[in-house]
Amino acid sequence: MFNEYRSRRAASKSNVLVLDQKQKTAPPPMAQMPEEFVDPDLQSHLELKSRLHSELLDRLNLSVIDKVERSELKRQIASLVTSLVEDEGVYMRSDSFSALVEELIHEVMGLGPLEPLLEDPTINDILVNSYDQVFVERFGLLERSNVRFRDERHLLRIIDKIVTNVGRRIDESQPWVDARLEDGSRVNAIIRPCSVDGPALSIRKFSRNPLTMEKLVEQGSLNNQAAKLLKALVQARLNILISGGTGSGKTTMLNAVSSNIDSKQRIVTIEDAAELQLQQEHVVRLETRPPNAEGQGVISQRDLVRNALRMRPDRIIVGEVRGTESFDMLQAMNTGHDGSMTTVHANSSRDALGRIEQMVTMLGADLPIKTVRSQIASAIQIVVQLSRLSDGTRRVVSISEVTGMEDDTITMQDLFVYKRRGTSESGGILGEFLPTGIRPKCYDQLLTSGVDVDPEMFMREEVRS
Repeated sequence: MFNEYRSRRAASKSNVLVLDQKQKTAPPPMAQMPEEFVDPDLQSHLELKSRLHSELLDRLNLSVIDKVERSELKRQIASLVTSLVEDEGVYMRSDSFSALVEELIHEVMGLGPLEPLLEDPTINDILVNSYDQVFVERFGLLERSNVRFRDERHLLRIIDKIVTNVGRRIDESQPWVDARLEDGSRVNAIIRPCSVDGPALSIRKFSRNPLTMEKLVEQGSLNNQAAKLLKALVQARLNILISGGTGSGKTTMLNAVSSNIDSKQRIVTIEDAAELQLQQEHVVRLETRPPNAEGQGVISQRDLVRNALRMRPDRIIVGEVRGTESFDMLQAMNTGHDGSMTTVHANSSRDALGRIEQMVTMLGADLPIKTVRSQIASAIQIVVQLSRLSDGTRRVVSISEVTGMEDDTITMQDLFVYKRRGTSESGGILGEFLPTGIRPKCYDQLLTSGVDVDPEMFMREEVRS
């Protein structure tokens, strides 16, 4: 194998690698390796990879490396690694050598040990607790991965690579950061002194093929009736708030629901780290900016919401409201930007409205509570509540309508609810998503908007035995 790579290297005329021209003695062919030969242990392997990576960075022409196809880059790196491994006096089996080359390509072109996890379609979350402790979430359940980093400096280098790619920074003065990968996956990193045991990294992956309402129905997140209702609500341009806890699928639902927006409408999205995957053509994506090293230049979500109002949007979608931008979002919903959407962290639809109220009062404008609640009741018409259940599944647990005000209280009614029936022998949650039998107050608005809605979808069904 080594001789084959050596001959390829000699035949290659590349402007990517700066190859060592010294003549070397070829190693014995693989067939002559002793049967008792054992590859280096994990720590020795990591140390070897670290040395080879440093040598590669010294010899690679980084200015043109992005222009080279992966197959060609792999061939050239394999050629150079062959030479470097010879220098180390290390003999490796063919499969181990191929794996080493792939790992070094990940280090040079990607995010090192994280690349196999990012490429695995069954993984939803990657959770790095420390350089030697990496967990992943598959199908809603956590499991420990055998992936690890060489040391803390190795993990810090990967974190720095992620954040600098999107123009952000992380250091002792700013020890945490929200960022994103090129595919839209959401990233949060935190380092010392805030992270006591060293750097920690969380990556929320998003499907390269965004989930549609149909796929969510297939997965059991909701049923056909509820999906048809959500589609009708979007087409009739009702303002929707999607609520749920961490990891409940709020952004996934926002992507799926927004797919029903008319492609002729102008949409402006606002996010801390751009991750929405809208399918329409007429979309303008805005992203916040953190302060620079001098503490200047910050651009908040509130700044972007205000600016979005000047961009002639038909709809405004805020990835998640977390602070005073909620007030501007309510104003947008109340001033002609019907059909706008956002998400919020809350454990119930009622709590979601309470969270919005709390964030508005953070303005410090001393607004009467009744005035704030009146603004919320007139701006938000539908609340979709999500939950991640104990078996790892993510489900819509209620679709509720905001019906108005009664004295100082916002009134609501549930249109669909998830009725839990028990637990299967395998630990799965059993239940059904059922209509409550209440016809929504917005039913006439749906009809006048030209949306075809079957009134029977709201009729109560008998719970199946």
